[in-house]
Amino acid sequence: MNHYDINLEKNEANHVPLTPLTFLKRATEIYPNYEAIVYEDRSYTWNEVYKRAIKFASALSKIGIKKGDTVSFLAFNTPEIFEAHYSVPMTGAVLNTINIRLDANTIAYILNHSDAKVLVVDRQLHVEVKKALKTLDKKIIIIDINDKYADQSKCEKIGEHEYENFLNTGDENYNWLMPDDEWQSISLSYTSGTTGNPKGVVYHHRGAYLMSTGSSVAWNMPNQLNFLTIVPMFHCNGWCYPWTIPMLNGRTVCLRNIDVKKIFELIDKYDVTHFGGAPIVLNMITGAPEADRKKLKHKVHVLTAGAPPPSIIFKKMKALGFEVMHVYGLTETYGHVTQCAWNDEWNDFDEDKQNEIKARQGVRYPNTEGVTILDPETMKEVPKDGKTIGEIMIRGNIVMKGYFKDKEATEKAMKGGWFHTGDLAVMYPDGYVKIQDRSKDIIISGGENISSIEIENTLSKHPSVSIAAVVAKPDEKWGEVPCAFIEMIKDKPTSEKELIDFCKETLAGFKVPKKVIFCELPKTSTGKIQKFELRKQF
Repeated sequence: MNHYDINLEKNEANHVPLTPLTFLKRATEIYPNYEAIVYEDRSYTWNEVYKRAIKFASALSKIGIKKGDTVSFLAFNTPEIFEAHYSVPMTGAVLNTINIRLDANTIAYILNHSDAKVLVVDRQLHVEVKKALKTLDKKIIIIDINDKYADQSKCEKIGEHEYENFLNTGDENYNWLMPDDEWQSISLSYTSGTTGNPKGVVYHHRGAYLMSTGSSVAWNMPNQLNFLTIVPMFHCNGWCYPWTIPMLNGRTVCLRNIDVKKIFELIDKYDVTHFGGAPIVLNMITGAPEADRKKLKHKVHVLTAGAPPPSIIFKKMKALGFEVMHVYGLTETYGHVTQCAWNDEWNDFDEDKQNEIKARQGVRYPNTEGVTILDPETMKEVPKDGKTIGEIMIRGNIVMKGYFKDKEATEKAMKGGWFHTGDLAVMYPDGYVKIQDRSKDIIISGGENISSIEIENTLSKHPSVSIAAVVAKPDEKWGEVPCAFIEMIKDKPTSEKELIDFCKETLAGFKVPKKVIFCELPKTSTGKIQKFELRKQF
């Protein structure tokens, strides 16, 4: 033992468990009267948000919620779900945010699998929730969110409590709990579950804290920014921004539903400086009718993730005054953990080349200890040649604790000391990563690997194409061939032949779609194309 190990132990003065709960406490102490969150005609200061969170935590405690319990939320982007990111873990319990577009069977599965003791739910979601509750063999305490801006024609009472009344049963002097250990669980999020039941992803306090600080550095986020919540707060805890924004004394502007006209109105009204959104949202913004747009008064910073964006989207967004940065991550990594960090030397490239670079998934965040491309069989790094495909592997404090009640899946995902993403990618000589496909989406035609993303990027450059999705279509001769599903821009018709000929101009013959189908593409609530639904047609 050396002198650096003698009489230098951890103690309460020099080692405190990291938790994002302290961000809210700090904001309250320093900026008590600053506006923290706005939603329609409601607004709360940091002092009010803190008191509301404490009172709700106290109310939960009074009905028996304690450390290790699960409290579920099924809610739109309203102040209630923002507050839940503090109130629930203040009791030591774990916050489980549920996708609002799930069917009754999946909701029931999550409530049962998560051992949920309480469900806080927006009344507009009553149809599927009531069906789900009928199938459960246990009693769950139900608390309604009765939002006057919900679609009242679809709202019905679900629970025995109403959110505001329940909150007011709590004590604002409640002595809320810091985590005993930063490894303590803070939230539980379920994956999309496109094949079989969804898996429960468990986050810890340390990871949530580090994601918040790392995100602010990676995005160069200033103090007192105005953040628009387009990303659902049920998705990866809103990419962890409900924890990040209080750290910066930012203002959160709530958007209940994705509405392009409303997005422009809120940007204008509240001087929105930052928001995140999937490429599909960016596509909606750039395709908005002139009557729905408002000219930006300043540059608006945008993060895009959730699906590989076509390079053309960067050009379209820039023309409107948005500065877009591409990021990448998964539910299992608290959201985004890589970014296409810009190098000034690229400013000399032409616009098309710059946009191609921006479409890369990039390099690791400051809070990410390792991102690499490995051969999943040998676990050796692939050459950095921009051609050799391997699987993106991640390690760091922002990788989940594991899958809830699923030891086998956890061990498989963490095999070899790396988190296996399932995303196939190449790495360029400069260390930047670019996804080629999900392992399940790669098309193997006549023994050749074809990236569906490469074809989608090509199709997206056609002036008539709004969104493109490419999947494998069974073929007797080649095994499978590319098939394109196209959502067209309104009033800009095109044909199957025209799009196939367009692809032939730049793609190798075996990569050209053999069939084109025009339709409205099925999407998740976060804007991802549901390719499994498209494959069902074959």
